[in-house]
Amino acid sequence: MTDERPPGLVLRPATGSPYRFDPGALCLELLATGGPGPYARHEVLHRPADLGGWLRQSRLGLPADAVRTSDEQLTGIRTLRDALWRLSATRARGGAPGLLDGPGAAGPAADHAVLNRAAALPPLAPQIAPDGTAAPPLPGDGDQLASTVARDAIALLTGPYADRIRECGGHDCYLIFVDTSRPGRRRWCSMERCGNRHKVRALRARREQGEE
Repeated sequence: MTDERPPGLVLRPATGSPYRFDPGALCLELLATGGPGPYARHEVLHRPADLGGWLRQSRLGLPADAVRTSDEQLTGIRTLRDALWRLSATRARGGAPGLLDGPGAAGPAADHAVLNRAAALPPLAPQIAPDGTAAPPLPGDGDQLASTVARDAIALLTGPYADRIRECGGHDCYLIFVDTSRPGRRRWCSMERCGNRHKVRALRARREQGEE
């Protein structure tokens, strides 16, 4: 059983064409659903059923109805996501404060506690397919989903790629990804989106300089 779909989420910006964004980790995929502070305007998880689209696109590859989530559990998932936003954004900036460190920010210790509480619960149960490859996990509930994401986040933040958590280099893009490439030189959320826009701006700048 092999999933031929390329990794990552298909994002549909307000302007421009849809593009595929692979943040490199399950926990960072959750950040695309909204967030704290200025990212609240992008919120898509308003009710439990809203998780369905993310579940299908995420690395979990689960059907929309595979995770039974209550309103309370959804609130917990959003709280986990917001804590992860702050922690990963701070790591991406080398520890420097940023957009999410306003009066409502709880601080790293409180955000770590959010991850730890979620990770302490049983996660979604993994499965192996008949051909020996990884299969989607068994259906579960919102707490199990939160635990699975939190465990992935802790492994990332404490693992060998922790120093490769980065913010997109686009001038108006704040998407977070982990660079798992061998060279370690990834700059963009997607070459299809921000990488191409950078090339176009650079070409336009060179042409304008040539006309002077």
